[in-house]
Amino acid sequence: MDSESRVYVAGNTGLVGSAIVRMLHRKGYTNILSTPSSHFDLRRQDDVERFFKNNEPEYVYLAAAKVGGIGANKDYPGHFIYDNLMIQSNIIHTARKFGVKKLLFLGSSCIYPKMCEQPIKEEYLLTGPLESTNDAYAIAKISGIKMCQAYRKQYGFNAISLMPTNLYGPNDNFDLETSHVLPALIRKFHEAKDTVTLWGDGSPMREFLHVDDLADACFTAMLKYDESEPINVGTGEDVTIKELANIISNVVGFTGGIDWDTSKPNGTPRKVLNVNKIKSLGWEPKISLKEGIKSTYEWYKDYACK
Repeated sequence: MDSESRVYVAGNTGLVGSAIVRMLHRKGYTNILSTPSSHFDLRRQDDVERFFKNNEPEYVYLAAAKVGGIGANKDYPGHFIYDNLMIQSNIIHTARKFGVKKLLFLGSSCIYPKMCEQPIKEEYLLTGPLESTNDAYAIAKISGIKMCQAYRKQYGFNAISLMPTNLYGPNDNFDLETSHVLPALIRKFHEAKDTVTLWGDGSPMREFLHVDDLADACFTAMLKYDESEPINVGTGEDVTIKELANIISNVVGFTGGIDWDTSKPNGTPRKVLNVNKIKSLGWEPKISLKEGIKSTYEWYKDYACK
């Protein structure tokens, strides 16, 4: 892949896709393709095939997905499994059909078993029951990984899969009904007057990666990784949700109290990835959690808080 290659970023307006587009621009890539959501529905195979026929992409970053936090996954599992199965199946199948040279599929670390040994290695996939609050989404993502492996085995299609940890950054979703924990906390602390009520007891441990670091990892993998087995992407370090809340409250300047609603679910007790494989390719995360939260909060105030 060189700077003049035709590169399709599926999901270019989302958190991950927009970061990949920014990264490619920084590296001098000039033929970046995207599908405006107003003109295409990635759940419809005819739309996807028409785009590939008209634009002839050579490389594909498959970052398009329906995502959300615990509440959204719990309330709308049908949406999460259908939309993700259709989007990824259409793009993977059509990319192979139209001769794409390489495809990178973005999975998720939520596909690992709920009570997984820590830090989580890639080979722990499918070794135990999933977290029930987002199993529909997880099953869809597992299917995407398996489809990449099946198409590699049957057709020789060069499709690889990355499994990023919890992500955050510019263009994140700050809707309290559907967002993940970090952007939801930013908005809650920004809008709060006296007290912030948070789900669970604050004890679960989570790993967070700035989306610009993920974009760099995707570029590294696209150039250097050609195996069928998925590869983890994260920092290899985790914090409790209580610690995260304290960092965000300090960044925002919130001086009120925090009320932990223990009637709400905690989710998976701990999730931190073993990232030895991606680091062996020469990639390292560069953005610290506090630095990343500061820049994300500035973006939220400038663009999302209107």
